[in-house]
This record gives sequence, C-alpha cells and structure tokens, in this order.
Amino acid sequence: MDEDDAIGNALSWVNNLSKKKLLGSMARVKAALYAIDASPRTVDGDSGIPFLDNIERLMRATAGQVGNLCGAYMSYSVSSNSCAMKIEPYLVTLAGDGSHVEVVHNSAYGATHRGFALMNGASHLYLMFNESRQPQLSLFNICLKIPMFDRPPFLRGLYTCFDYNFNPIARRILMVKLSDDMQRDEFMTLKGCLKQQDALEGSERAYYDYTCGRDDVLRMGDVPTPTMSEDDLAAEKSMLSRRWDE
Repeated sequence: MDEDDAIGNALSWVNNLSKKKLLGSMARVKAALYAIDASPRTVDGDSGIPFLDNIERLMRATAGQVGNLCGAYMSYSVSSNSCAMKIEPYLVTLAGDGSHVEVVHNSAYGATHRGFALMNGASHLYLMFNESRQPQLSLFNICLKIPMFDRPPFLRGLYTCFDYNFNPIARRILMVKLSDDMQRDEFMTLKGCLKQQDALEGSERAYYDYTCGRDDVLRMGDVPTPTMSEDDLAAEKSMLSRRWDE
C-alpha cells in the first residue's frame, strides 16, 4: 500500500492519535528514539532455551552490580548431620575476563567448589554451585537478602542443598565479611570446620544462636511404610523433631 494508506491503517489500531498529530510530532519522536543508548541483542550462541539464555544474560549483568558485595566472607550455618555449627569461607569476585562473578567455597570437609553469582534486581544475590564432580549433579545454592546498606558487614540468607541421603534440606546462613579485596592464594589458605557449642568463642555464640536453632532447619526424610498415608507425614515430622530433642 502507499504511504497514506499505510499511515491510515496503522492509526486505526491506535486510540487518541490523529494523522495530523502524528506527523507533527514525528521529528520529536525520532530524536527521542535516536537518543536511546541500547545495544542490539546478538543472536549468535543462543541456546534456544529461554531460561538458559536468561541465566547467561543475568551473569553478564551481575558483573557490573556487585562491586560493594565482592570480597571474602566467613559463613555460619548448622551442619547437615549434627548439631554443630559449620564455619566455611566464601570468596565473591569478578572472573578474570570480567564476564561474570565467580564464587569459591572451601567446605568444612576439605573440598573446594567454584560456581557463579546472580543478582535478582537489587534485593537478592544467588550463589550457585555443583557440590559433586561431573558428571554427577548435586546443586546447592544460597539466596542472600541484600540490605539497604552501602557496604554491609554481613549478609543473611537461606542455604538449600541435599543431605547425605539426597533429601532436600534448607537452613539459615550468615555470611560475615572478612575483607573487601582478598587475593585467591590468600583465600585458599582459609579452611572450614565444624564447631560444637561448647567450643565457640566470642561472636560465634551469637552466630550459633542465630543459625543453629531447632526452627532454623527445614528437612525431609523417607519413612518406610506400606501405606503411604497421611499418618506418614506426622511420623516423619515426629522422627525429625526427636532428633533435635535428643
């Protein structure tokens, strides 16, 4: 169709806009559009799975958002298999090429895990890892609530993973900042450990009270049963509650 018919057809789908008003504001609209600084999205390398593409996009965006949160932390949470407090170091730092935020975790059992961080807006930071070596997949992640504080001395959140029977569990975690800038070699000298309540020192007692209370752990357990009835739910809860009473 010609230009007049094209404009008339387009305007038939728009409310409260006449042809005269459109043509009169065209120069202003064009100037506003050209003033927008937007990089075109490249299609090379797209996986075809929107979720994976979104994660990759968020990884790149996160690299420019976590400057005040980078550094070395010492984390405190309850152990999966005892009432001890688990104390483990974490490093949050930009990757060497600046493409994403790398996170490193030295576990209380001598293992080192490497993962990545994702920001969800300005309120949450996710630290994501695979706890097992490939090809086995045993994901664990930490969702940290970001306070309205320029350089927070500690971060609080929820730690979700699997226990030794691959049952999903969740527990509260506290991450206390040690340094804004720590070299990787220095960080790797930091080791994790388990501490019983009677061995805690200084602020560790407050950290234990915050993270290791009975109500700070969400657990699941399989109860052998031939019935698979609602009674099993009560039996599971009773079994897990007795563990913390003993």
